[in-house]
Amino acid sequence: MKNIKIATGIALLVLGLTSCKDEKQEKAQKTVDNYVVYVDSVKNVAAADLKDNWKSVEAEYDRRSQEAQAALADIKDNAAATEKINASKIKYEEFKNEMTAQFAPPAPSPKQQLRDALFGAGRIGDDMSFSWVNAQNIHSVYQQFVHTVENNKDKYSREDWDEIKLMYEALDSRKNTVEKEGLTADDNRKIAGLKIKFAPMYKINRMGAKSEENKEAKK
Repeated sequence: MKNIKIATGIALLVLGLTSCKDEKQEKAQKTVDNYVVYVDSVKNVAAADLKDNWKSVEAEYDRRSQEAQAALADIKDNAAATEKINASKIKYEEFKNEMTAQFAPPAPSPKQQLRDALFGAGRIGDDMSFSWVNAQNIHSVYQQFVHTVENNKDKYSREDWDEIKLMYEALDSRKNTVEKEGLTADDNRKIAGLKIKFAPMYKINRMGAKSEENKEAKK
């Protein structure tokens, strides 16, 4: 009788352990399945909504991905589960790259790229405002402008030269204003030297660019 009770106790213990093991495995499998479902569900969300909440989407993805990876340890035959996780990872990375490209700000126009090179990124926009140029920095602004033109003079098209002339005249107009705000004689002299350097460089290269353009048109 005693042996029967012991055997029954062992059987119940094994059954309990098996039940706990099965429950743990089911929970782990559910975690993996939830991860897969999450990746698929993200792909069905409108891009505009994703853009506003992308950081939250990324954080949630990372959490679910880590949980799914950890759950593999509790799945006895985890080859199928591993394959599911890897497939969803690839799917998510492809989708993430697609969204990253879509969310990226549009590349600046060629005109804006030229302005950024001449004055610094974002300094001169469509409003053509030179209010940031003052008596203290105007010499360095002329320096960057003239040196940038000099370094790239062989690359500019006729349209580029027309834009450069427009920017140069606007900078000159600003100089007339800041001269009254305490522009030093030394800076004024250095700017004059830069202007003397720029004038023939513009004239010669602009003519050259126009000539090249005419040759291309005749081909």
